[in-house]
Amino acid sequence: MRAINFILTLTLITLIMACSNTASKKAEEWSEKEINEWFEGGEWLAGWNVSPDESINRREFAIRYHKNPERWKKAFKFLATENLKTIKVGKYKLEGDSLVANIDEYVTKNEEDSRFEAHKIFADIQYIISGEEKIGVVPLNNTTTVIQKYDKAKDIAFFTASKSNYRLANPGRFFIFFPDNAHRPCVKTATNSPVKKVVIKVRLN
Repeated sequence: MRAINFILTLTLITLIMACSNTASKKAEEWSEKEINEWFEGGEWLAGWNVSPDESINRREFAIRYHKNPERWKKAFKFLATENLKTIKVGKYKLEGDSLVANIDEYVTKNEEDSRFEAHKIFADIQYIISGEEKIGVVPLNNTTTVIQKYDKAKDIAFFTASKSNYRLANPGRFFIFFPDNAHRPCVKTATNSPVKKVVIKVRLN
């Protein structure tokens, strides 16, 4: 009995020390295992019951999140607590101009009418509230031509790419795009169809 108690105590101490070590290290120093444990634990979702898309760069997200956790927490709390199905189209400032939720309704586009885009100042959390669309996702350095140079005021540049690497966007998953992620949203699936979407702009500095 004493041996079992000793083993249980030792196991508990080991777990506590492991958690403490992870908490004391900067996210930049985390191992892949620590990154995955944090990400898959899902506490950062603030109770939002939607799955992150596999395209999300877990390491970059962990680093960005822990540099400004309160801002990210506000973003996910908004997604978890707002009635997104009934919320009106418009702009909602969650933390001044540093955290803004844009609610939009539109009809998805033909592929030839869409472009890859990327940002430098803000990250995007993109979520389809109703309907579905395709979103192209490629590394920024895999784009081929700059269609429109970076506009600092709008925090956007537009590109072409040889591959689109489309992902299905629907109410079951969400996306996060950082400056190195070129993305091509709003593309139709089978037909041009209505979509309601929220894009939360999260300032990174």
